[in-house]
Amino acid sequence: MAEEFLTLMADLDEESQHIMSGWYEKLKAEGFIGEQTPNLPFHISLACFSLDKEPEVVNEMKELAKRFSIVPVHISHIGLFAGGRVLYAAPDMNPADLLSLRQAIKTEKRERFPWTPHSTIIMDDVETVQKALPILVEHFHPFMGKITRLHLCAFWPTREIASISLGQ
Repeated sequence: MAEEFLTLMADLDEESQHIMSGWYEKLKAEGFIGEQTPNLPFHISLACFSLDKEPEVVNEMKELAKRFSIVPVHISHIGLFAGGRVLYAAPDMNPADLLSLRQAIKTEKRERFPWTPHSTIIMDDVETVQKALPILVEHFHPFMGKITRLHLCAFWPTREIASISLGQ
């Protein structure tokens, strides 16, 4: 399978990773694994780009990392995307923080859907996600997290391209 697109991701801090991994571990203990990309940290995808934009996005990523310090995010709720295959946790929108980071991206984006900031917990068929939902509801609790790093990958298969901490 050939790579199809690039994604610029905002990685969440270690404490957020710990909390969200705990939710996922509860799902795994009940037999839910999901089809989401393995071994990626929990993140909020900021934008997708065509493959030919890789050098531009890497340069812009470095500029964004200089311009933005740690971005606080309040992971306040869970949701499902239309079609019911993706169960996610999502932040409140704070225009001074997360939205500003998103709006600062100037490289031409490849937009197939409106941007919905979220962090995928599990992706699977509709029936499986419906069965996983009550388990996540039982264990979910809102928390304050932080975006600490930008991360660029190409997809399918996953190819990690660059990673840089905010405030660098």
